[in-house]
Amino acid sequence: MGAPHPLLERIEMERKGTNRMGQLRGRRRAGRALAGVLVLVLTAFLGASQAAATGTERATIRYTEYGIPHVVADDYAGLGYGYAYAAARDNICLIAEAYVTVDAERSRYFGPDAPGNPALGRASTSANSDAYYQYRKDTGAVERLVGQAPPIGPEPEVAEFVRGYVAGYNRFLRDTGRDGITDPACRGAEWVRPIDELDVYRHVNAVATAMGSGVAIDGISTARPAPAGVLPEVPTHLDLFPAEKSMGSNAIAVGADGTRGGGGVLLGNPHFYWQGALRFWQSQLTIPGEVNVSGASLLGFPGIQIGHNQDVAWSHTVSTAATFGLFELPLAPGSPTTYLVDGRAREMTPVPVSFDVRRPDGTIGREQRTIWTTPQGPVVTQLGNVPLPWASSAHVLRDANATNLRALNTWFDLARAGSTEDVSRALAATQGMPWVNTIATDRAGNALYSDVQAVPHVTDELAADCSTPLGSQVFPSSGIPVLDGGRSECEWGSDPAAVEPGLLGPAQLPELTRRDYVLNANDSPWLTNPEAPLADYPRVVGDVATERSARTREAIRTVERRLSGTDGLPERGFSAEDMKQVLFADHSRVAELAAADTARMCAAFPGGRAPSSSGPVDVSAACPALADWGHDFRLDSRGSLLFERFVAQLAEVPTGPWRTPFDPVDPVNTPNTLAVENPAVQTAFGDAAAELQTAGIPLDAPLGEYQHVTRNGEQIPVHGAPHQTGVLNVLTPHWDPAAGNTEVTHGSSFLQVVQFDGGESPRASTLLTYSQSADPTSPHYADQTRLFSAGQWVPARFGEREIAASPALRVEVISER
Repeated sequence: MGAPHPLLERIEMERKGTNRMGQLRGRRRAGRALAGVLVLVLTAFLGASQAAATGTERATIRYTEYGIPHVVADDYAGLGYGYAYAAARDNICLIAEAYVTVDAERSRYFGPDAPGNPALGRASTSANSDAYYQYRKDTGAVERLVGQAPPIGPEPEVAEFVRGYVAGYNRFLRDTGRDGITDPACRGAEWVRPIDELDVYRHVNAVATAMGSGVAIDGISTARPAPAGVLPEVPTHLDLFPAEKSMGSNAIAVGADGTRGGGGVLLGNPHFYWQGALRFWQSQLTIPGEVNVSGASLLGFPGIQIGHNQDVAWSHTVSTAATFGLFELPLAPGSPTTYLVDGRAREMTPVPVSFDVRRPDGTIGREQRTIWTTPQGPVVTQLGNVPLPWASSAHVLRDANATNLRALNTWFDLARAGSTEDVSRALAATQGMPWVNTIATDRAGNALYSDVQAVPHVTDELAADCSTPLGSQVFPSSGIPVLDGGRSECEWGSDPAAVEPGLLGPAQLPELTRRDYVLNANDSPWLTNPEAPLADYPRVVGDVATERSARTREAIRTVERRLSGTDGLPERGFSAEDMKQVLFADHSRVAELAAADTARMCAAFPGGRAPSSSGPVDVSAACPALADWGHDFRLDSRGSLLFERFVAQLAEVPTGPWRTPFDPVDPVNTPNTLAVENPAVQTAFGDAAAELQTAGIPLDAPLGEYQHVTRNGEQIPVHGAPHQTGVLNVLTPHWDPAAGNTEVTHGSSFLQVVQFDGGESPRASTLLTYSQSADPTSPHYADQTRLFSAGQWVPARFGEREIAASPALRVEVISER
């Protein structure tokens, strides 16, 4: 393995120093200037300034089981260097494609009609993607942010990490060459190229805006006035909340009053894509005495986004807060690019963009377009699948994250937090969280929920006064504001406590600290803890007193049963093992409510034949399986696949499937009682049975035989179910009408359970369900997927003794000048 890096000899004696320094830094973060000075002093002491002066990067990468790298360096540049080198080794093709996307080069390499990159917004074609990202480049939006002082621009250590990240990524490409890449997805590909720091920052900003302007790339890049004389229909309803939010996530933080051991316990369970650049990748990053953090991040993102350090663990869930809004601008007659504000004419700004396009014959040409902009943002003529005609008026989109590079500062601050109080301070000081909630716990046994992020300053009063007819429909149902752009008083407001104008200040956003528990499963903040409902926040953040998802109700009931001791286990309260069992129990709230009624309905069909859209269906084999089913989606459960398809069909029942409707007085237990007498419910059951029969699947087949993924020809069964079933271990499978669930589009991804039980290091277990590498030639292409199939976890190796004890330990030292 070679000579040990000198840093390894220092780590053990400096671990406690890391904790003390992190706590000190957290207390001083409120004074950003002082903190900046402190960081410079610390990094100088640890050698970072010398590395910057000499242009030297050095890192030690220690690999443990399942290809998890533990990167150690003297400074942030070295840390970024080792991190990027290891990430590129595992996933060079996916990361390189992200950089091609934000550099507006997809059409050059893949052709203009190729799909866009779904990880970075909704672009139906590469040409639309390139037009949008070339517009972002030509306006210099990211360059201006990089040049600003923190918190708007990157903190000094963040900038050093990014500098090292670029060097490490490019070092990997030099070492392998394009032809040496093992992943066939990009081996020898011209589009795999060295990067610079702007590529990294552009990608960070693209991730931050993916749920905002990213959902409107098609509508921004193709916006044109309607032809003269055409009077397009203006929508009166916008049934839109970004489809990406269906990815969801669960996070549960239990405080000292709900644990066995005195500290907190965290479950992090994000439900993200299993393919593409929205995959997570796991690592540990250590500068002795400065930072020691373990967790995961989205591919190409520099730093840990979900994870834990010595004293704090955190995760994220997709928030209900609207992070963008529309303005409808009245246009001057006869001039579609002239709009009126308070009766005065203003001109839109044309931004010509051009980009390379690969023609069918292989030659390279140029495509030119014009993006039309205003001070609020670009003109948009389509949002999702909904047209927004540019005729007598035009809509423009303002994205609260358009100026967000702050996310880098936020996550670096979380990595060095010493308590949930530090986490709260970091979120408020940077407001860099893009479109996610934060759920955290700490060594002292505090449990924190926070939705402090970048949210438009749109109060309920502003929306009531300024909403357009479309906005009056959209805002109550989704929180997305559509305001009258013809009145200056309808601009987003300002709060002196916010990090920049146009955002709600931290005090206006919901946050809750408890000693029992907090949780979120993608509903609004309202029932973060039913004993302390949150309601004092504007509609743009989320709704109140509305029906909770079956997944939220499953999470609440599961936690409260454990805390009260009514779940049949011998002891009350959570340990790390309890939390792991909760997730992989695969218990369904909807099944608990409806499976018995479904079985009785099944048995009551005359002759065992249920009605369906295509005629009677024999369901007799399903009835006993449903009656005996344990309401879970484990691999050996019989009847669960039929019930999963039944729940999908129930979503189409016009009047809803329940007899007892939602009651805000009893939000955890309502709605309930399946309306088995409803002919639409009966037909939904028959249609689900017909689906399985068409696919050749027995109605009582074990789930694992027909829900699986295939990796290098190996069929790996997977447990879990779609979120509509109320299962915490969410899998959104691809249904093949001829074979069943044959792939996972998104679902449980980077799983972590962390317990602070008084030991020097937290007790942690992790699992990356789709494994570390997307390269089918890698030994870590499916190894953790097999663990997931078996319901097993990876014991986290955080402390030095744990890392040194790994039977798979492999040490690699890389450096360059």
